[in-house]
Amino acid sequence: MSETGQRVLVVDDETSIRRYLRAALGAQGFIVYEAATGEDAVQAVIANRPEIIILDLGLPDIDGIEVTRRLREWSQTPIIILSVREAESDKIAALDAGADDYLTKPFGTGELMARMRVVMRRLASKPDEPMLQVGELQMDISRRIVVVNENQISLTPTEYDILRLLMQNAGKVLTHRQLLKQVWGTAYENEMHILRVNISNLRRKIETDPARPHYITTESGVGYRLKM
Repeated sequence: MSETGQRVLVVDDETSIRRYLRAALGAQGFIVYEAATGEDAVQAVIANRPEIIILDLGLPDIDGIEVTRRLREWSQTPIIILSVREAESDKIAALDAGADDYLTKPFGTGELMARMRVVMRRLASKPDEPMLQVGELQMDISRRIVVVNENQISLTPTEYDILRLLMQNAGKVLTHRQLLKQVWGTAYENEMHILRVNISNLRRKIETDPARPHYITTESGVGYRLKM
């Protein structure tokens, strides 16, 4: 990564994992802070103001999902979960709690760095700007206009809202529940079919090959991600 001097908090109760990440991230120019428990993690965020957090779920005191919930009450610092838990239910719970990404152990350093780059780019992309752009996909929020490959496309209000959320969170997995709640409301949180139909229609309009989507990718059993 080209960024140097950025602060990273590594939260893991395994000394060997912390030592490895301290060396790997330090070699890339990051300033690395460490915590071995959930309570220490919360205090470290307050004291050190990291720009990104790498968080294990299986902590000795507070589960990582609860740590994420607590942090999201007042902090929007990007959180990447790094855990041995592979179940979809754990991934969904962590992402619904507010985590930005989820990587399972054992992991490759290259993949972790790539995930960190995506999260940091998304943080720097200023989602409140009236213009959003990912590749050849552009959205003018002020005029509700969407352009793909210089061609303006027509979207239904629902399709537009889904795409806006995905573009504002480009690179981040949005769970089915998050999308359903934000687009349709809490009464629709379990209506997976209506989301799948709208995603399918959206892909037909913005993708060159809907069967091999370039922009909207499926995170199996979890949700969708707009690739940066």
